[in-house]
Amino acid sequence: MKKKILFVMIPFLLLSGCASNELSLRHDVALSFDSERIAYDIAGKGKTALIFIHGWSCDGRYWQKQIPVFAKEYQVITVDLAGHGHSSLDRSEFSMLSFANDVKAIIDKENIDRAILIGHSMGGGVIAEAARLMPEKVVGIVGIDTLQNVAERTPQSVIDEMVKPFEADFKSAAQDFVSPMFPKGTDQQLMNWVKEDMSSAPKEIALSAFRNYLGQYVNGEAAIVFKDITIPVVSINARLWPTAPEENRKYIKNYQLFYIEETGHFPMLEKPEEFNMLLKKALNSIE
Repeated sequence: MKKKILFVMIPFLLLSGCASNELSLRHDVALSFDSERIAYDIAGKGKTALIFIHGWSCDGRYWQKQIPVFAKEYQVITVDLAGHGHSSLDRSEFSMLSFANDVKAIIDKENIDRAILIGHSMGGGVIAEAARLMPEKVVGIVGIDTLQNVAERTPQSVIDEMVKPFEADFKSAAQDFVSPMFPKGTDQQLMNWVKEDMSSAPKEIALSAFRNYLGQYVNGEAAIVFKDITIPVVSINARLWPTAPEENRKYIKNYQLFYIEETGHFPMLEKPEEFNMLLKKALNSIE
């Protein structure tokens, strides 16, 4: 009889054991400076918060492979910037500074005193602005396939030409824009998901963010933002586009570069295990 009871109980005990190891994820909303509702997910505990900020026309889901790994040691927060994911979209201008204020709203609501900001692509511009906005709370920033050359200058006419296809047919232009960001041999299902997801973004919001992000390289703000930033700045970049570390060091006082090999623009999704190891290395260099 005891054996029979034990046999019946084993599946329950196994399930209970699995459940106890499940990641506890809390969904919440913070009000930004302009009353935009900023959705975010939070997991884990630790004296340092890792705040993951997505790129252009993406959202917090792009960090799905990082949350369970880093929540073991840190408080982990993934953000949907205004106009993205589950956040509200009533803002008139989607600038890097307004996005930085979205991050600030979360930091203020969660009473975070020590944060490392991790930003992908356009998120690199956001974390730089956020570090300038909150020097007393941000202790380091990590850019993911971004900040290739903060000194680069781009004529406004080039930006205007880049925007035209998106204005004419946003979905097709966005998919054409994303396709070359993946190397040959990329998992087709992942590639299709990213293309469909990014091309489904609200057109006017995406164009506003696009112009504002690239506009930093017209007016020189991409470099100027680092003038008063003294905390460690780390890049984890693919080889898709060339990175100019020596140029960056002319403007960024404490800069390190790590390369992740054989990935495209989304290394956190393409090679998550390898990426997570490099991110741990970057965090150790900041800590």
